[in-house]
Amino acid sequence: MTRQVPGAEPPERLPALVPWPVRPEPRRPGAVVLDLDGTLVDTVALRVAAWVAAFGELGMEVEPQALRRWIGADGHLVARAGAQMAGREIDDELADRIDHRSGEHFNHLNATPRPLPGARELLLALASAGIPRAIATASRAGQVLASVDAVGLPARPLIVDGSHVRHAKPAPDLLLLAARRLGVAPDTCWYVGDSTWDMQAARAAGMTAAGVLTGFATSHDLLAAGADLAVYGLAELQRRILDAPR
Repeated sequence: MTRQVPGAEPPERLPALVPWPVRPEPRRPGAVVLDLDGTLVDTVALRVAAWVAAFGELGMEVEPQALRRWIGADGHLVARAGAQMAGREIDDELADRIDHRSGEHFNHLNATPRPLPGARELLLALASAGIPRAIATASRAGQVLASVDAVGLPARPLIVDGSHVRHAKPAPDLLLLAARRLGVAPDTCWYVGDSTWDMQAARAAGMTAAGVLTGFATSHDLLAAGADLAVYGLAELQRRILDAPR
């Protein structure tokens, strides 16, 4: 008998994955927008630990393995999902409080963020090729800069975070704002992420959804969530971008 992970089923009234049709091989991007946690920096496990700690302070026991699938989504959605896993319903005020507390735990845990292999090289290659780039992350502003700086770039790229929009991933708002600030059409952009919510947001924004297997999601997970391609790491992604037909 297959063992069910507690809380693995999507909680009610929270977003389920939307199926998207398969598309042809993507063309070379006019711009690249990237997720941060689990895509450029190795922080997904720390995110899970921070959420578990925030729930634990309120007496909510949440199974880390079940919580993983929600990492990358809007913090309020993660708060509601975790609370429902613990058998609780929460209001907006408490969801916001848990979200903020999770961020505080994360800042403490993320004292020495580590870039993922190929992160710096990818962003430098995009700059050399004249491809505009931005980071779009559901995290709040105070949780972002240490991780971005850990990548070791000469200057920070454009950053759009969860405080800039009313609804973060899987809504497309963050991605569309990044495209707007880059001055490019969304349908010319690739969005790079490691989670199913990244893929859902990319497709909703009309962008090419490029999945990387640097977080907890499998290739099957990413493709089922709408990824146009799923690659092992950032070096492979760099090749796919630069070799894509114009």
